[in-house]
Amino acid sequence: MRRRPKNRRAQIAASSAVAFGAAGYHGVSMEDIAAGLGISSAALYRHYPSKYALFREELLRVGQAFTASIAASVDATPTAAERLRHMLTGLVGATMENRATVTLVRWEGRYLEPADRLVLDEQRACVQVALDEQLAVLRPELTAPDLRMLSTAMFGVITSIADHHAALPARTLNRLLGEACLAMAESGLPPAATISEQPTQVEIPDSFKHELLLRKAVELFHERGYPNVSVEDIASAAGLSAASAVYRFYRGKSDILAAAFRRAADRVSGAIGPAVANTTDSGTALDVLIGQFVTDTFDERALAVVYYAEFGHVPAEERAVLRNIQRLSVQEWARLVREERPQLSAAESRFLVHAAFAMVIDLGQAFAGNPIACRARVAYLMRRVLLG
Repeated sequence: MRRRPKNRRAQIAASSAVAFGAAGYHGVSMEDIAAGLGISSAALYRHYPSKYALFREELLRVGQAFTASIAASVDATPTAAERLRHMLTGLVGATMENRATVTLVRWEGRYLEPADRLVLDEQRACVQVALDEQLAVLRPELTAPDLRMLSTAMFGVITSIADHHAALPARTLNRLLGEACLAMAESGLPPAATISEQPTQVEIPDSFKHELLLRKAVELFHERGYPNVSVEDIASAAGLSAASAVYRFYRGKSDILAAAFRRAADRVSGAIGPAVANTTDSGTALDVLIGQFVTDTFDERALAVVYYAEFGHVPAEERAVLRNIQRLSVQEWARLVREERPQLSAAESRFLVHAAFAMVIDLGQAFAGNPIACRARVAYLMRRVLLG
């Protein structure tokens, strides 16, 4: 006789998190999750009434895990510096324990219904307020906006673990990311910009439909999410009279997404060769690459987020090529970091590169032109993450 496991609900949650993380909320059905567990759909519905109920519970559970780790750290140690370090350790642990679901929190949380999204936002705010409070004790000269920028950067560094699949021992990872966060917390910040920094974008002539379609599609994917955008929406945004006109330039919506991903991947990889060739040492090359990465990310915020959020919707035949481009780009950045910090292992340097990338994306999203997170400051923090 087959008996129902006592932890079936936990098994379902873990399996669904992996499935959602790989293909996105819209790319997974209840039947897919049931098949992954070797059970029937009917058995799955006995535990969860809908895919959304499962998705909601997982995201809010992880949000609660973050707040619980912070609460435990506040009472654990007597000094602000020790509490901050314990908070960072707790957040790294919560992220590692829920890596697949943290991916959803980072990139799929927008698909929560408004009331549930508010709960998730409040959970994140609780974490950031706690970090702000400890940072304020360590850096009393900083303003509240400065503290919020630093806590956002720290949270991005830690949750970057969910953006890739590399592995490190827990103790090593805690030390590595903790030191990266403390390097930001303890460093003097450059002055904030005096005016808002607006993206530098070249206007695309209406006649250049191929490029115009790509830009409008990326903006819509960023605003609504890839599954909620139709070819008709893209055609209308680009000023085309009918959806059929899109097919003169792209085979379909997925082809446009693949083109966007290639654009983003090639931009990062294409900057490496000139930076290395035109500089005399790895530190200077990193400075050039950091400046270029921050500029490109802030000028093309929508493209940067789509690159992270919509990978599960890229056509399967494109994914291997894109993964290889990203892997080689990260390896080259990591090689330059190791030349400056030879005590790091190859794996450690790659983790730091992923963390620096994620931090820039998060700051660009959270502050969007706010002078507090100007490009010079973000580039400075990126250097601290990579170089200590």
